[in-house]
Amino acid sequence: MISVGVNLMSSKDSVLIAPPHVAAIAPYQAGKPIEELAREFGLDPKQIVKLASNENPLGMPESARLAIVAATAQLGRYPDPAGFELKHALSARWSVPQNWLTLGNGSNDILELVASALLEPGSSVVYAQHAFVVYRLATQARGARHLVVPAKDFGHDLPAMLEAIDDTTRVVFIANPNNPTGTYLPNAQLEAFLAAVAQRHGTRVTVVLDEAYNEFLEPELRVDSVGLVKRYANLLVSRSFSKAYGLAGLRVGYAIAQPTLTDLMNRVRQPFNVNSLAQAAAIAALQDTEFLAKSFAVNRDGKAQLQDGFAKLGLTFIPSYSNFVLVKVGDAPHVNLELLKRGVIVRPVAGDGLPEWLRVSIGLPHENQTFLDALTAIVQADAK
Repeated sequence: MISVGVNLMSSKDSVLIAPPHVAAIAPYQAGKPIEELAREFGLDPKQIVKLASNENPLGMPESARLAIVAATAQLGRYPDPAGFELKHALSARWSVPQNWLTLGNGSNDILELVASALLEPGSSVVYAQHAFVVYRLATQARGARHLVVPAKDFGHDLPAMLEAIDDTTRVVFIANPNNPTGTYLPNAQLEAFLAAVAQRHGTRVTVVLDEAYNEFLEPELRVDSVGLVKRYANLLVSRSFSKAYGLAGLRVGYAIAQPTLTDLMNRVRQPFNVNSLAQAAAIAALQDTEFLAKSFAVNRDGKAQLQDGFAKLGLTFIPSYSNFVLVKVGDAPHVNLELLKRGVIVRPVAGDGLPEWLRVSIGLPHENQTFLDALTAIVQADAK
């Protein structure tokens, strides 16, 4: 069969051909860097507040920094391709064998590995409207079909997602809590969904439970996802060190799944996909319970600060279970531009089908207040 591509570049001597499903991808747009905003508006980088990328406002834990310093002595060597020591620490934490674990260059890499291992042209993926953009990108890059289920109360409609699964479906993506809306699915709903998928489709359909923001949930709300993995061979749980553990710049994530799934993912995983410094920092951060508790407390208090501020301004927001809050501001491009002029970076989410909303990461108290003061000034000026 001859595949038809898209001509991206042509001249007398050369033609660059790409598959149509790749040429159609809109590249991922990350949050605006502080340095870029400073150049654009002539601002002092030290005065800019970035609340756009759901990063930990506490930064990296000191325990991880010290581990990185020690690990630099071995940077002339390749990293452990199997990540034995990090897997050993994760195995002890979650009481699973090491061959149930897959390491990734951030949890984003885990999602891509799932797509590489399981998808092909003609297959399909089920995910929710307003869910993490990488689900769409990973699906598109493999030439698979998107089965996007309308959101329910800005979150996942699991019964509708169950009905959307067809004979071509290979993967279902579920984010809990969800990004960018911050919604949450309780354990009972997830268990019922997993049981129904297993009953109807066996292990043909892999369910990916993306828990990048799990550590920000109140302890009593956290799903026993590892227990679910032990019960369901078609479940994969994805976790991240980028958020609560403060290691976003190092890119470390991992998956927990039964060996059949991890074996497939390791067949497509790039060698040395998690570098030596990242492995060392993740081991230290995983054991730093004091830092994790502080991250949780700062986030809990900052969430209340932002949501109280939105309520005082009369703005609609979605109560968040994560480290960001989605707020409806009306003319979001205008409000976002005015915030940028004032040195505040947040996240427009029009690309997620939410053109009137902004996603605001939870920062330190003074960062949250700087944002709220700027937003208040904009709202009041627009009301005149």
